[in-house]
Amino acid sequence: MSLNTILNTATSGMMAAQTGLRVVSDNIANVNTAGYVRKTVSQSNLVSNGMGVGVNIDAIKRATDRFLQSASLNAASDSGRASALSSALDNAQKLFGDPSASTNFFSMLDDVYSSFSQAADEPSSSLLRTQALTKVEDFLGESSRITAGLSNLGKDADTKISADVDRVNVLLKQIDELNTDITRAKTTGVDSTGSENIQSGLIDELSGLMNVQVSQRANGGVLIRSTEGLSLAGDGAATVKYEQSPTANGYLTVTLPNSGGQPSPLYISSGELKGLMELRNTELPALQDQLGEFVSRATEELNRASNANSAVPAPTSLTGRNTGLDATTAFSGFTGKTTIALTDSSGVIQRRIDVDFTAGTMTVDGAAGPSFTPGNFLTQLNSALGTDGQATFSDGALSLSANGGLGVAVADDATTPSTKAGKGFSHYFGLNDIVRSTGYSPYETGMTTASQHGFTAGDTITLRLTDVEGGRIRDVKVTVPTGGTMQDLLTAMNSRSDGAGQYGTFSLDSKGALNFSSNSASPVTLSVVEDNTERGTGGPTLSQLFGLGPSERSTRASSYAVDATLDSNPSRLAFAKLDLTAAAGTSSLAVGDARGALALAKAGDSTVNFSAAGGVGAATSSVLRYAADFSGSIARKAAAAESRKDATASVKTEVDTQRQSQEGVNLDEELINLTTYQQAFNASARLIQASKDMYDVLTNLI
Repeated sequence: MSLNTILNTATSGMMAAQTGLRVVSDNIANVNTAGYVRKTVSQSNLVSNGMGVGVNIDAIKRATDRFLQSASLNAASDSGRASALSSALDNAQKLFGDPSASTNFFSMLDDVYSSFSQAADEPSSSLLRTQALTKVEDFLGESSRITAGLSNLGKDADTKISADVDRVNVLLKQIDELNTDITRAKTTGVDSTGSENIQSGLIDELSGLMNVQVSQRANGGVLIRSTEGLSLAGDGAATVKYEQSPTANGYLTVTLPNSGGQPSPLYISSGELKGLMELRNTELPALQDQLGEFVSRATEELNRASNANSAVPAPTSLTGRNTGLDATTAFSGFTGKTTIALTDSSGVIQRRIDVDFTAGTMTVDGAAGPSFTPGNFLTQLNSALGTDGQATFSDGALSLSANGGLGVAVADDATTPSTKAGKGFSHYFGLNDIVRSTGYSPYETGMTTASQHGFTAGDTITLRLTDVEGGRIRDVKVTVPTGGTMQDLLTAMNSRSDGAGQYGTFSLDSKGALNFSSNSASPVTLSVVEDNTERGTGGPTLSQLFGLGPSERSTRASSYAVDATLDSNPSRLAFAKLDLTAAAGTSSLAVGDARGALALAKAGDSTVNFSAAGGVGAATSSVLRYAADFSGSIARKAAAAESRKDATASVKTEVDTQRQSQEGVNLDEELINLTTYQQAFNASARLIQASKDMYDVLTNLI
């Protein structure tokens, strides 16, 4: 071996040791730097003609483990999702109050029944009547407050989603730009670990927002892909967009760098964005829907008890709710018998009309009266009332009034009561309701497939179909058909080409409620993007009348209020029961009769058919039992979300600890490496000195 070779070998060793010392010193200097990954020197033996001629620095690398990195990214995504859900559901539970406290929302309903029970002990007490109505108002006011609070949580989720999407776009752009710096550094043999550390930190932040797939590029840098493999960064930065809708489920789209501006659906399965999307599209609407179902049935049972009874004296007029229907459709479908009585101030019946809906006949004061059909029921009823009263139907509402100082009372037959959609005549029309609603819940119209749907032909409703992961499948625009029956409308909505028939089926149940059921094993959910339909002139839309979509159903708990007439005159509370067996000339309404008040007090114990709501199936239960189950489910859901958050956080901590042990700086190891490189440097320096001495000897010989 020549002296030049020895000198070159020693020089390469000295340079390698110097590079190692620089790397070690950099590691030690950044021991407390967040996100810093320990650097290592990759070196190899230089060979010439089969002989070792020194050492070469191949690269300066980051001490990463791609498997631990992948596990860490997945753990961050899972933790971000669980944390977003847990925080919001905890806030949602707080809106209802402490389940163990006597002041929580559901306890307020107990107070309502208790107040009516107290009023039953002294039915003539104006104070007790007022207190009972106040308790009802408190309960309804609290339901409105909770509904508003849940809506605000949904709006907050929308705001956070938009902010997260903006941050995702910034991160994708920065990650993509760093690829250029890393590739340039590797091509020129320069240390690229600084840019790689910054890029790694950005990827860690991105994974907390949404789950991504990370792979290394051959020329340096990374390629970021979505769950389904769409390139988000690495070959240009993609742009993510949140398609927000005030009434329908929101979803994410992505525009790829070379797509010509055409957006594609973006599916994510984890991360904070996923948690917020679940919260906004599923969890909060489900909670609001179940709250709406609970409040609807609770108020419905109060109204059922009130409509089965009467005030003393009977009021001069009774005005019902807006059914959303025309008169013919509203009067169709009744069976059984009901009685409309006009009484004087002493409760003595002055005119009595017994209506037999099954037979289609009326009896006036015991004598045969007119026959009727749904189309002429109003005319025939007015004929039977004569000059003592009148019946009108306007804007979907029935009104009965009496003349000459008489009052109106309605009572169903004790043996074969009138019924339609599970309600008696007075209850169906809401003639004597305590609680009024601006909506149409519980959406049981009593219509059948043969009923005229009443919507204007050519009007449209746009439905959004969403898969189990919250991704938009498609939007379908359904046009109201020329055919006039509900079956014609159902056929249009179930069309496989222009409706939702490929994914689910619309149907009317026995009470006239419109339901949508998914065809596939993987559930498809439905929301309403836009509804331009109208039933009659100024009537409800299709989604309003039948409660289609979470936007309509989620706000119904805030639509209830105590009847304004009762609020100003508590004596109109229906605390007495019309006695149809009273002898002629004797009172049928007695002062001090508390049977109506007792019925109101026991309304919470009535067996009720609750519809499916908020992911909870249909159930038959009392109002109070449903309240207890609902309260428990809210607490359990919040507790489960908290447990998931703690579990995912623990997994993330463990994985991050393992990753840090691999990637972080260990001062003991670095000091050993420092000593090793220092000794190597000294050895190479001595070899150079020896070569110099040999040169000097040779020079002196010459």
